[in-house]
Amino acid sequence: MSSTNDIRRAFLDYFAGAGHEPVQSAPLVPYNDPTLMFVNAGMVPFKNVFTGLESRETPRATSSQKCVRAGGKHNDLDNVGYTARHHTFFEMLGNFSFGDYFKEDAIRHAWTLLTKVWGIDPARLTATVYHTDDEAFALWQKIAGLPEERIIRIATNDNFWSMGDTGPCGPCSEIFFDHGDHIPGGPPGSPDEDGDRFVEIWNLVFMQYERHEDGSQTDLPRPSIDTGMGLERIAAVLQGVHDNYDTDTFRNLIEASEELTDTKAQGEQKASHRVIADHLRSVSFLIADGVMPSNEGRGYVLRRIMRRAMRHAHILGAKQPLMHRLVGTLTAEMGAAYPELLRAQPLIEATLHQEETRFRQTLDKGLKLLDEATAQMAAGDILPGETAFKLYDTYGFPYDLTEDALRSQGFGIDQDGFNAAMQEQKERARAAWKGSGQKASDEIWFDIADRTGSTEFTGYTANEGEGQVLAIVKDGAEVHSAAAGDEVTIITNQTPFYGESGGQNGDAGVISTAKGLRASVSDTTKPLGRLHAHHAQIETGALSVGDVVQLHIDAPRRDAVRANHSATHLLHAALRNKLGGHVTQKGSMVAPDRLRFDFSHNKALELSEIEAIEAEVNAQIRGNQEVTTRLMTPDDAVAAGALALFGEKYGDEVRVLSMGQSDAKHYSVELCGGTHVKALGDIALFTVISEGAVASGIRRIEALTGEAARQHLARREAQLKGVAGLLKTGVEEVAGRVETLLAERKQMEKELADAKTKLAMAGNAGGPKAEAEEINGVKYLGQVIAGIEPKALRGLADEQLKSIGSGIVTIIAANENANTVVVGVSADLLDRFNAPDFVRAATTAMGGQGGGGRPEMAQGGGPAGDAQANDAIAAIKALLAG
Repeated sequence: MSSTNDIRRAFLDYFAGAGHEPVQSAPLVPYNDPTLMFVNAGMVPFKNVFTGLESRETPRATSSQKCVRAGGKHNDLDNVGYTARHHTFFEMLGNFSFGDYFKEDAIRHAWTLLTKVWGIDPARLTATVYHTDDEAFALWQKIAGLPEERIIRIATNDNFWSMGDTGPCGPCSEIFFDHGDHIPGGPPGSPDEDGDRFVEIWNLVFMQYERHEDGSQTDLPRPSIDTGMGLERIAAVLQGVHDNYDTDTFRNLIEASEELTDTKAQGEQKASHRVIADHLRSVSFLIADGVMPSNEGRGYVLRRIMRRAMRHAHILGAKQPLMHRLVGTLTAEMGAAYPELLRAQPLIEATLHQEETRFRQTLDKGLKLLDEATAQMAAGDILPGETAFKLYDTYGFPYDLTEDALRSQGFGIDQDGFNAAMQEQKERARAAWKGSGQKASDEIWFDIADRTGSTEFTGYTANEGEGQVLAIVKDGAEVHSAAAGDEVTIITNQTPFYGESGGQNGDAGVISTAKGLRASVSDTTKPLGRLHAHHAQIETGALSVGDVVQLHIDAPRRDAVRANHSATHLLHAALRNKLGGHVTQKGSMVAPDRLRFDFSHNKALELSEIEAIEAEVNAQIRGNQEVTTRLMTPDDAVAAGALALFGEKYGDEVRVLSMGQSDAKHYSVELCGGTHVKALGDIALFTVISEGAVASGIRRIEALTGEAARQHLARREAQLKGVAGLLKTGVEEVAGRVETLLAERKQMEKELADAKTKLAMAGNAGGPKAEAEEINGVKYLGQVIAGIEPKALRGLADEQLKSIGSGIVTIIAANENANTVVVGVSADLLDRFNAPDFVRAATTAMGGQGGGGRPEMAQGGGPAGDAQANDAIAAIKALLAG
């Protein structure tokens, strides 16, 4: 018996020896076909080669391609575990000719490998051909010597392949293996062909026509070959078993599941073990290829597969999370062929453990509700759609999970009722949105989201990708197409463009097609929080709904945004370390050229504190630790020490960013949906350019990273050298020289103020002569002095009071920007007069207001000007006169 790994290697070695280039499996997320959720056939990575959009140096290739069929048109999920050959994940062995050899060599290679290399009995093989393909029929007779009764003509599309409504197409020839007459079923084309006796093991596709929009077909100039053979099916044949789940890989996975659950794969438990083994492969490879569980798109399908397997683990009586403990067995089986499994093993295990722990928290409640709902039902009864929707909406049960749970009991589900309940929820959401204060004209986004679903964001790992245009908005209305010069908003099913949210600016870039479209994207926003809207101007070509487009973000701009965003996380951690745990984020702005970070703190930062924060952030940058991401519930994330970002709206699940290292733990752990650097060294450099207050108890730091920070520091260095030149000193001596100059200036200012005071005392400072007069029986001295420092007024007023003995003194400092008035009252008059009353009269007369102090001495101010000063003197005299 050959192992599955040996069979894979033998296939690739055979075709490599026949001049085919061995090609590694492409990731499960298709890079060249946005209409596909996952790669579901071996030819998908070569699609653009077959259509002529790409070329290859070698005209032949062979591969073992990872495939998933668990969503959309190719969805085998419901059958997995209950049949011998249905899988969500499988490997497709293939050999490809791009305009090189054609039917004869394709059939010869297949027959040689099956019968000569692998030694399969020719008597157990049957071929099918398209009913008009006489050439293939004759070749099977010539090469394989098959009798006519074992070359079956099929008139349906099962034996005619096409890439789409238009494009390359051609007849197929399928090879079937007869597992023996002890198994029910007949050959293809017979009334009982759906039995399990005859199993298709290989499909040879002869691409020889081009199908046009009018339905006509013409010959391709270079006919090609695309073949696909399920590794699991051929392994069953070569290992002498009928059931794919009895092959070595599945048997080892099932044995591990049996051991961990202490149950045998027998009776009712057989299907559960099979589901777990199959789904373990799917979820592990999807996670390894960058798909993470979520409530939208590919992540939603991944979660459905996970939860189906986890429910079957629950059925088997597993008391603790099971799936993550099986990953080691899987990597032992398949890690040599697919090293990405080994690299991602820690992430796969952590994700599975987290998801299963979370799901178990709600599984019991959901199943209890389901049991209550079915308690009075009889076999064949239908579960109300409202109940199925409640399971979905409240407990996170996908529809097909509920369907699967009821299957063994013989119950059905009212799918129409489920859909109606789903629609009612959407209408409630729409009504709530209308009441949120948003503009009524924006309701167009709700219409689009209801029809298309959410945009899938692929930009965490990619700067470019393909997408299918789902909607075009021009001047506030949907249009079917747009042309050069139009300013439009474009919605695609998936995009690497980040939509502005969480303080991070939206991406800019280019949308294009091979047919000449070029649209410049100036910004990307996120209407309703789930659509990515590309705001673009079409420069050349035309665009229509349904077009497949290339999306390229401005990668250098995104890199700068990534660096600034990651720097805000480091800055947040440094602020908390240096200032205290009271510091929390109160807002941010992450742009390509700078970052802004608002935080709670009640006083200005000292220069030493800013320097310490800069040093700590740059130390983390130099450490160049990898930035890691996990998906968690918000509650679990916060419980694990993650900091939630201010103003962010969190759903059922959040991305948790961990970066840096400090005391054997991560330096920063935060909830964040933005894009970030892969490693902290990508930030390069961090520097603070300003710090100040924006509100009571809220401070703001603005900073730069990378090249912008370097240029800023270079400009400061140049300015410092310029100052040193003016001072005729070295850069190192600038601070000391400036300090000396400031001290000299301060001394000169003091000497000048003293001189002005002496002049005022001597009556030579300008303004009215400093002589007392008598008003209402009280001595009064009023004086306006130009250019005197306001701080000198109180001392001067004291001196003047001493000179007159008993009375009231008013002195006004008349300066360019304002007038300042001081009033002094001698002690013997305090029972009759109050200095603040005179000051308020003076400030009001000058056009100011307020002022105050002690009864014996008060001060106030008002607008500058000689007239205002004289008005103030007059107002005080009038008040004194009574």
